[in-house]
Amino acid sequence: MPSLLGLDSGLTVTKAVLFDSDGTEIAVARRRVPQHIPRPRHVERDMNGLWSAAAEAIAAAIAESGRPASDIAAVAATAHGDGIYLLDADRKPLGAGILSLDSRAEGLVADYSKTDLFDRALKLTGQIPHAAAPSALLAWIAREEPDRFARIAHILACKDWLRFCLTDTIGTDRTEASTAFTELATQDYTPDALKLFGLEALAGALPAIDPPAAVVGCVTEAAARQTGLVAGTPVAAGLHDVTASALGIGGHRAGVVDVVAGTYSINEIVSDRPRRDPRWFCRSGIEPGTWNSMSISPASTTNYDWFLETLCRAEAGVGDGSIHERLASEIRDALERRSTLLFHPFLFGSPHGANASGAFLGMHGWHDRGDLLRAVLEGIAFNHRYHVDALRDGFPFEAARLTGGVSRSPDFAQMMADVLGMPVSTNRTGEAAAWGAALCAGAAVGLFKTPFDDPRDLAALTRTYSPDMNRHADYDRRYAVFAEAVEALRPVWRKLEALGSEAQV
Repeated sequence: MPSLLGLDSGLTVTKAVLFDSDGTEIAVARRRVPQHIPRPRHVERDMNGLWSAAAEAIAAAIAESGRPASDIAAVAATAHGDGIYLLDADRKPLGAGILSLDSRAEGLVADYSKTDLFDRALKLTGQIPHAAAPSALLAWIAREEPDRFARIAHILACKDWLRFCLTDTIGTDRTEASTAFTELATQDYTPDALKLFGLEALAGALPAIDPPAAVVGCVTEAAARQTGLVAGTPVAAGLHDVTASALGIGGHRAGVVDVVAGTYSINEIVSDRPRRDPRWFCRSGIEPGTWNSMSISPASTTNYDWFLETLCRAEAGVGDGSIHERLASEIRDALERRSTLLFHPFLFGSPHGANASGAFLGMHGWHDRGDLLRAVLEGIAFNHRYHVDALRDGFPFEAARLTGGVSRSPDFAQMMADVLGMPVSTNRTGEAAAWGAALCAGAAVGLFKTPFDDPRDLAALTRTYSPDMNRHADYDRRYAVFAEAVEALRPVWRKLEALGSEAQV
């Protein structure tokens, strides 16, 4: 049976996953990719270091599989969206890759908000710019690093850099191209989008747009030596990772909202016509003539990870079982108690502006760690609800699909169903984004008719959690206080940021 390789590069880890063409996972290898923060708000990674880590992961996955690399029928990559990876005229990295957690352009975006640019961008491209959007980052580089700006020859996304390293070809796909410079109606580049941001000089630097399931090149001899792949193995264009995650769990279909709980709170729905709203990005779907509306913020399960890393570090690796298993019983006990405790999960960003910050509210001396963790998970679920409620205003849906590492927790999945007031389905697919990329690879070489022809028994992999309407009513009341506190704290957040600035001075 031929196999498929899905390469998935997140914000901290790059994974190479080998699948049989029936969807069975054969082997997975992971490599951490360090982030560099040379200055406040600058979040970067070394581009060559990323490729080295990806090549190591591919070689390790092939070795772990016990199968020859010649069994691999095709390869495709997926990776974090937004941010930018730049090449010069010699097709060499032009500085570090900029991640989607970067906020150096926040001030520039704030300036845009005081003009009509937001409205013009929304009308033309289906989205308003944010700090990590390619449009804002490139405009920042034009203003702050003009010498670097003048040397830009190619503008890539993360997965496009990996494609280049594998094939020596430059291009992107429609899900990635629509992050900044495409016209909403035509789903193709428009010079008017570049003009909005004063970036007309970069028209020739935009990569060609390929279908996600198109063969765009083959593994080069150089890449084969680094990865253990066979030179000449076909490589597909691939797609944006949140789209790949939805596809990998049987989603990216109309009528159901896909929720990805990871570094970002991702909430998305596919439609056959575009719909603009400042509360979401309307980007291109996998197929032409489809659009993916995404309401997002960097405020999901990284808050839980922060809690464990900061407050539970001494217990990691101590005793039997994982730290997650030991904490699960504490959280479960806390769920049985009434609580005044709420948490704003805005440690790394929010949908409420750059000044928003995380906080525990209603905390008393009798609250224990389980109460705190319950509040963290509840705050994450409430932030997802904020985005899902926005999408409910524009699209009909009555159920949600949930993926991300925390989706493996039955307690959290049930909490999401109760908070949203709708059925929530999870999927046992361990590496959903990598499988989404592999579906594109398989479709590119004819193993599947389209990337949607998932050969697995999805019903057997899926578990659905129905909402308890009594708990939903209770969560409605708690969510109302959560939202009221957001509004009340807006002026306080600004004052807190000012205190921080004074302290630095």
